[in-house]
Amino acid sequence: MLIPPEKDPFPSARHDAEASKPSQDIPQTRSHAYRLSFLDEDFMLREELRPVRLQLELLKPELIQQEQNIRSTVVIFGSARICDRETGEKKLAEAQAASAANPEDEKLQEQVDIARSVAAKAVYYEQAREFSQVVSQHSQEDSHLDLVVITGGGPGIMEAGNLGAHDVSAKSIGLNIVLPHEQAPNSYISPDLSFQFHYFAIRKMHFLMRAVALVAFPGGFGTMDELFEALTLVQTGKIQPLPIILFGEKYWRSIVNFEQLVTEGMISPEDLELFEFVETVEEAWQKSAEAEDL
Repeated sequence: MLIPPEKDPFPSARHDAEASKPSQDIPQTRSHAYRLSFLDEDFMLREELRPVRLQLELLKPELIQQEQNIRSTVVIFGSARICDRETGEKKLAEAQAASAANPEDEKLQEQVDIARSVAAKAVYYEQAREFSQVVSQHSQEDSHLDLVVITGGGPGIMEAGNLGAHDVSAKSIGLNIVLPHEQAPNSYISPDLSFQFHYFAIRKMHFLMRAVALVAFPGGFGTMDELFEALTLVQTGKIQPLPIILFGEKYWRSIVNFEQLVTEGMISPEDLELFEFVETVEEAWQKSAEAEDL
């Protein structure tokens, strides 16, 4: 338990940092060894300090969410590549133009097919945005609800989730992560709830720490990783059961043969009850609300 600042008998870390400033500029005080450890960036970034950095990455978002009175969240997972209808149609037109200019290039034709498939999934962007609107609006109108939408903080379905909350002037959370390619949090996350992570494992913990429902839209490796970790944690009793809702049954069944996992003896028949398919925002909200008796 943390000691309230007003009852802590010791000076604050900020006071200690100020007091540590050397009164003399001599070789001894210029040495990195002389710096307080928590002010020594080189020391904090040492390989041996990884456990400390892990702990800090767990603690910082937790304390901020406590300060913001975030108690319950609805998680939205989904692809960063699924865009709004206008953007999807524009990318498809660009791919078609490139292919038309080079009709013998099979790779360009493949890009047209992929762009057409992605553009067709714009409906999920719209549904993610609307679902977030519904969750956020209900939370604002009902004093018994305290639900905040949380996403991975990036583009695509994640952007749609944050945008839906923004549409109704509600706060939302984004858990961005440092990646090899340049990326940034989407502009619809509440600024004081926009977090950046280095460790995927700690980020996934924060997705679930306050979750009362989890909604997964079509996605790739990242979405699969997040979804199956949640399923595994519920299956093994590591977290309390919660609604795990998959938007788009046709997509999910074409990607994962859940029943075959049962046939092969890799999961139990009752494990198929850990998740449900939905096609509409109304279904998703009903299943979320019913499970929590909201």
